[in-house]
Amino acid sequence: MDDIECVGVVGGGQMGSGIAQLAAVHGLHVWLLDSHPQALQKARDFISTNIHRLISKNHLSQAKGDETIGRLHFTSKLEDFHSVDIVIEAIVESEDVKKKLFASLDGITKASAILASNTSSISITRIAAATNRPPQVIGMHFMNPPPIMKLVEIVRGADTSDNTFNVTKQLAERFGKTVICSQDFSGFIVNRILMPMINEAFYALYTGVATKEDIDTGMKLGTNHPMGPLQLADFIGLDVCLSILKVLHAGLGDNKYAPCPLLMQYVDAGRLGKKRGLGVYSYPRL
Repeated sequence: MDDIECVGVVGGGQMGSGIAQLAAVHGLHVWLLDSHPQALQKARDFISTNIHRLISKNHLSQAKGDETIGRLHFTSKLEDFHSVDIVIEAIVESEDVKKKLFASLDGITKASAILASNTSSISITRIAAATNRPPQVIGMHFMNPPPIMKLVEIVRGADTSDNTFNVTKQLAERFGKTVICSQDFSGFIVNRILMPMINEAFYALYTGVATKEDIDTGMKLGTNHPMGPLQLADFIGLDVCLSILKVLHAGLGDNKYAPCPLLMQYVDAGRLGKKRGLGVYSYPRL
C-alpha cells in the first residue's frame, strides 16, 4: 500500500486538529475523531478559523479553502475509520491509553492501514505489540503547531517495515516537512535533548538561582532561542513535560531525567500552562 488518500486522526486537541488541517490542505480526505462532542466542535471551529485566515492572507484561494473544508469529516465513532489508509493518533501521553486505542484500531481498520502515533516519548515497539500488525505501526511525531512547525520525527519500532517507513516519510514530505529519523529509545531525539533543559530550568527556578524572567531571557538572548525554556514548557503543557520526563527516567534509568519537584508541584496544583491560563506564567483565558 503506497498511496495515502484518506487519513484518520484521533484526538481533537491542538495537535490532532493541526494534523487534520495539514492533511486536508494537502489534498487528503480526513476523518477527525474525538469522543467528546464539545472537543469535536472546538476542533471544527479551530480548523475553520485557520482555513479562513489562510484565505484572508492569500495563502489559499477561496476555492481551495472550500475544497479543504469539504475534505474534513468529524466523528465520535471509531468505526468510521474502516476505510482510512493511515491513522495518526494524537491523544494523551499515556502508554496504557495508547495501547488500548491501537488494539481497537487494529480490529477496525483495513488490513493494509498504517497505524501511526504522534507520541513524543513512548516506545513504538510496545504500542505495536498491542496489535496484530507491528510491521505497520510507526511513530510520526509532529511538532506543535503542526501546520507551522517544519519538523516531523519518524520513529521505527523493532518490527516496523521498510514499506511503512517509506510511505510515512513520503506523507510527511508531502506535507512540506523535514523528516528526521530516530531509533525507538525513550524520548527519541527532540525530547531527549529538550526535556532535560526544561527540567534544569525548573531546578534553577526551584533553587532560587534566578527569576523565571531572567532564566528565560538568558536562554533567549544568550543562546538565540525563540522563547525561554519555562515559557516553552507552558506552551507544551507542564503535564506533558512531566509525563515525558517520567518516561525518560523510567526508560533510560538515569536520575538526570528525574522531574524537578517544582514541576511536579505545579502539575499537582493544576498549573498546566497556557491551555489552563496558568503555569509558570499567567495567560488570558480564551
